[in-house]
Amino acid sequence: MTTAAPSPQLDAIADFLGDLQDRVCDALARADGGATFAEDAWQRSSAGSLLGGGRSRVLKNGAVFEQAGVNFSRVSGERLPPAASAHRPELAGRSWSALGVSLVVHPRNPYLPTTHMNVRYFEARADGQAPVWWFGGGFDLTPFYPFDEDVRHWHTVARDLCAPFGEDVYPRYKRWCDEYFHLKHRGETRGVGGLFFDDLNAWDFERCFAFTRAVGDGFLDAYLPIVERRKATSYGEREREFQLYRRGRYVEFNLVFDRGTLFGLQSGGRTESILMSLPPRVRFEYGYVPEPGSAEARLADYLTPRDWV
Repeated sequence: MTTAAPSPQLDAIADFLGDLQDRVCDALARADGGATFAEDAWQRSSAGSLLGGGRSRVLKNGAVFEQAGVNFSRVSGERLPPAASAHRPELAGRSWSALGVSLVVHPRNPYLPTTHMNVRYFEARADGQAPVWWFGGGFDLTPFYPFDEDVRHWHTVARDLCAPFGEDVYPRYKRWCDEYFHLKHRGETRGVGGLFFDDLNAWDFERCFAFTRAVGDGFLDAYLPIVERRKATSYGEREREFQLYRRGRYVEFNLVFDRGTLFGLQSGGRTESILMSLPPRVRFEYGYVPEPGSAEARLADYLTPRDWV
């Protein structure tokens, strides 16, 4: 039956995403030594374009994580915003629903990488037509002082979770991640990559959903071992200042290129939740160049794509 009403599978997706948020928050809190996430449960309803709500959870000033945000949202609208239909103009004007979990973790220790993960589902509807749906998501790693052991582990987890879905899946979505998280005006990647996929509907619904679950479930396997290895590494003011400087690149990407940020703001989403991805402290310095041969200069070698596994 073709209808503009939301699809029945939305509840199953929402159940998975809500549970994923719970599990990730619990695991990060334990890794921080028992810190707690503050939660904002929010709802949005109006005569305009956005209906729905979500749960924004933020851990601030932890022993390990300076700030960690894990958001769940389920929203709908009457007309797709420009950010969602720019590359799919045939969908302009349709009603829509979007569900997702998105997280960004900004550790306190400069030797522990920043990370991001997102899994999401989107559908666009029109009367008398079948819904157009797709999944998207991925995870990526942004170190300041990289360790090859950590990067290889990260990509090994990514490769292995992709393996049941085809030999070509990891190389394709690893390459897409390298290309997407690229600061064109800087000529460098945001970090050492991972996985990125969008518009996933080439398989049937169940297989697409299963892959999205694998990505969401794989995040903790990829990140927590790195946390345990690096969270107690000693550092000084020099390393902290470099971390704050490099966080500026994260700000640049999220405010200039990130599709999720643009979609959220254009669709009238909750601003605090959308901008939760920004670091709590950051610095910009005109004309900064690291000392040749230094540990800080070494990072540049990691900001061009390479095969890690």
